[in-house]
Amino acid sequence: QLQACGGGLVQAGGSLRLSCAASGRTFGNSGMGWFRQAPGKEREFVATISWSGHNTGYTNYVKGRFIISRDNAKNTLYLQMNSLKPEDTAVYYCAARLSASSSSYLNAYDYWGQGTLVTVSS
Repeated sequence: QLQACGGGLVQAGGSLRLSCAASGRTFGNSGMGWFRQAPGKEREFVATISWSGHNTGYTNYVKGRFIISRDNAKNTLYLQMNSLKPEDTAVYYCAARLSASSSSYLNAYDYWGQGTLVTVSS
């Protein structure tokens, strides 16, 4: 089970850090990712990380502003979001896959968290 938290209301240019805590099983051997869904839009890829943390990937929309990381000892995934823009407003979901590698494909993930809302005001 995955539990995302850390969302909230922030002004444009601000920062937030999302966390995703796993319980019930360890995801230390799993590739993980963050996705988001804005109102009226489909869920889209944001960032991904391999089980070791050595491989990461980002959508071009957040590259250079967001950083994905993980702490396997704490069974927790993070997303540091800097220089936030109003278009970053969405519900953010964490996800884990049975494979150890990273992936930007939504269908590659087997476990999903419940989502946390990020609202960026202009």
